[in-house]
Amino acid sequence: MNVPEKLADKLAARLPLIGDRVDRSPVVAVVRLHGVITPTPSPVSRGSISLNTVESALAKAFGHDRLLAVALAINSPGGSPTQSALVGERIRELAAKKNVPVLAFCEDVAASGGYWLACAADEIYAHRTSMVGSIGVITAGFGLTGLLERFGVERRVYTAGEHKHRLDPFSPVKEEDVAWLKGLQGELHTQFTDWVKQRRGDKLADDPDLFTGEVWTGARALELGLVDGLGSLREIVGQKYPEAEISVAEPRKPLLARLGIAGGGASVFGTAGDKVLSAIDAVEQRAAWSRFGL
Repeated sequence: MNVPEKLADKLAARLPLIGDRVDRSPVVAVVRLHGVITPTPSPVSRGSISLNTVESALAKAFGHDRLLAVALAINSPGGSPTQSALVGERIRELAAKKNVPVLAFCEDVAASGGYWLACAADEIYAHRTSMVGSIGVITAGFGLTGLLERFGVERRVYTAGEHKHRLDPFSPVKEEDVAWLKGLQGELHTQFTDWVKQRRGDKLADDPDLFTGEVWTGARALELGLVDGLGSLREIVGQKYPEAEISVAEPRKPLLARLGIAGGGASVFGTAGDKVLSAIDAVEQRAAWSRFGL
C-alpha cells in the first residue's frame, strides 16, 4: 500500500458512517427588514425594503433544510403601502408553503408600513422602548407656488384627461384635489386596519385610539395587543427554541456591489440629475426616521 492510500484509509477511519452521523441542529432563520419601505431605493440612504430587495433573503430563509422557524428583525418607519403589502403577502405565502411559524421582532421602530410587515408574523415581539404602531396613512409634499415666477420661469403643462394634473406643487392647492387624496388615504387606511384585524384578531384591545395613527412604546403596545411579548430576538428564540441555531439569511447583493462599487454604481455612473434626485430621496427617507427621533 502506497502513502496516498494509507492516508486515505486513515481519513476514512476517522469519518463517521452515514448511519452514525449525529443529527444537525434545527435552524431559526433570520431575515433583516431594515429601512424605509420604497420601490426606489436611494444609493445614499440608510437601506430600504421592497419585495425586490428582500425576495432573495426570504427565499434563503424559508428554503433552509433544517428550518424550525423564521424570525423577522424589523426596523422601519414605514413607507410604500403597496410594497408593505407585497412583502407581507410573500411572507405569508412562504410560511404556508413551508408550514413553519414566523416571529417578528420590532427593534427601534416598527411603525406604519413597518408594523404592516410585523403583522405578517404569527407572533410579534418588541423591546419595551421600541416605537410601535402608527396604523394610518400619510402623504407629504411641498408647495412651490410662485417659485418659478420669482426666477422668471414660465411653466407649461398640457394634458389629456380632466384629472391628469392633480396636486401640482407649482400650482395653488385645489380643494377637489385634496378631497380626492383624502379619499385614497381613507381607502388605504381601511385596508391597513383590516390587515391588522385579520392578523391580530381578538388579541387587540378595545381602544378607540388603536387605528388613529398613534405610536406607542413596546410596553404600551403589549397592553394594546399590538405585540405578544417583550424581549430581543436572541432572548425569545433562545427561550422558545433552545436547541436551534440562529442563521441570518443575507439578501443577494447587486452585481456592482459584489464587485466593491459602493451604492450599486448609481453614484459612479449616474447623471447630475440622478444624483440630485437621490439626494432628495435621501432627505425624505431621513425625515421618515426623524419622526421617531432616529
